[in-house]
Parts: sequence; structure tokens; C-alpha cells
Amino acid sequence: MKKIKTAIIGYGNIGKGVYEAILASPDMEIAGVVLRDVTTAKIKGVPECLKVAHKVADLRNVDVALLCIPSRSVENTATELLSHGIHTVDSYDIHNDIYDVQKRLRVVGKAHNAVSIISAGWDPGTDSMIRGILEAAAPKGLTYTNFGPGMSMGHTVVAKSKAGVKNALSVTIPTGTGLHRRMVYVEPQLSADFKDISTAIKSDPYFENDDTHVILSSDIEMLQDKGHGVNLIRKGVSGTTDNQIFEFNMKINNPALTAQIMVCAARAATRQQAGCYTLLEIPIIDMLSGEREGIIRRLV
Repeated sequence: MKKIKTAIIGYGNIGKGVYEAILASPDMEIAGVVLRDVTTAKIKGVPECLKVAHKVADLRNVDVALLCIPSRSVENTATELLSHGIHTVDSYDIHNDIYDVQKRLRVVGKAHNAVSIISAGWDPGTDSMIRGILEAAAPKGLTYTNFGPGMSMGHTVVAKSKAGVKNALSVTIPTGTGLHRRMVYVEPQLSADFKDISTAIKSDPYFENDDTHVILSSDIEMLQDKGHGVNLIRKGVSGTTDNQIFEFNMKINNPALTAQIMVCAARAATRQQAGCYTLLEIPIIDMLSGEREGIIRRLV
């Protein structure tokens, strides 16, 4: 069996999770880790057995690059890699922009015979797939997606990026019917103005549409918990029958699940025609390891 050769771009919480998920995948191997500053590899905890490079071109025969980087860096990075014929997978989580970014990456992928799978996390990602299944089961109705309580990685990265922030943690609290409160704990740098930090966070598109509270903290590390979860509810109509109610719940380790879905999407990327896809458009069987017959006999 020819193994899928992967590169891990970035090595934070998701990058570490991707490394572990690839190790557990019999059909994959790691070509190496790509960091902007290779001298930080030891500090970031990159295993010594892995090759560390400044760019993917320094690694050999990479099939798929897994972009474990902030969402706002995804499009440019994916565009460059796709233009060199390398498949990409990311966990882009800016919901309102996904379709537009997908359209642009689709053009690049088709032009260079490469595949991009965008937003391959759990939300957006596998939750998107579940919402699709629920809507198929009850075409008329309403679906509510309630996140948390737990750490939001995307929101935490954005909070950390603001000027004057030493460390930060964004926790999502569900308030029901798809509405959420963002509790953002901030450890400022010594010379920083906390009011300026609070204003910058609340005005960012990641936070501006939610009830956001920015809270001063002296030690973010004491608050860290990577757990998260989701509760999906749909109440609708099947045919002409009302009051069809479906509910899906999960409690998970956020980076570990995101990483696992990205690795499954990397497998699927090698099985698609050139272009850019969301998980909603990917056949589930393409994400699974093993022979099709065995998968169908086991799951159908």
C-alpha cells in the first residue's frame, strides 16, 4: 500500500494533534513539519524524529499539506501550495467567508490539478454534515447549533493576536437557540491598556455579533481546558408529518477532534477531482481508511 505523504504546516495545538492522528493512520506518513522559524521547533515540542523545514518545497514528494495555522492565513498559504500541485486541508472557521474563499481556491486547484478541502474541522466540518443529514430527514423546520461550554481555538487565536495581549483564552457559553456568550480572559502585557484591548477584541468580526465579555486575568494557564462540545437540535417536518425532533450531542477535546477530522480529510483529498470542497460535499467513505467493501459491510 502506497502511503499518503503529508506535511504539517504549523505546530500548535492542532499541529500536535495532527501528528498524533497521522501516527495512528496506517495509510499515512509524515514528510515533515513546516515552521516560519525553524529554530522554534524544540520550544514548540516538535519530535526530534521529524524533519523541520521553512517551506514545503524543502520536503520530498508531499501529497497533502495540513494547514494548522490561523484561519486568516489559510487562503494565501493554500493558494501557494495548490499552485505547486500540492493538495491542502485546513480548518478555516470564519463561517460567513467560507463560500467566497472556496470559490477562489477552487479556481486555483482546478488550474493546477490539485485539491483543497476547506473548513475540515468539527464546526464547520462534521457538524455541517450532520446539519445536512437532519435537514434531509426533515426538510422544513429549524436547526439550532449550540456550542460549548468550552475553549474556542479560533477565537482564542484572534484574542491573542491583539496588541498588548500577553496571553488569552476565549470560552464559548451556549445561551440557547443558537446564541452564545463569549467569555474572553486576557492577561495583558505590563504596559498595555486593558480598555484598548477590550475594545479591539469586541470589535473584531470573530466577536462583534456575540455577547462578548473581556475579563482581566493574571494567569491564563490556570484557566486552560481544551474541552468543548456541541448540541444540535432540529425540529421539523418529514413529508407532511410535523414535530420530528432530532438531537445530536458530543463532548470532546477540541484540538484532538479537529486534528482527526483534518487527517481524514487529507485522505479524502487524494480521492477527489481537482477543485475545492467543504466536508458537506465529500463522500463519507472517502474519509475512511480501508477497502470499500469492508467499510460498506461494517457500516451499512
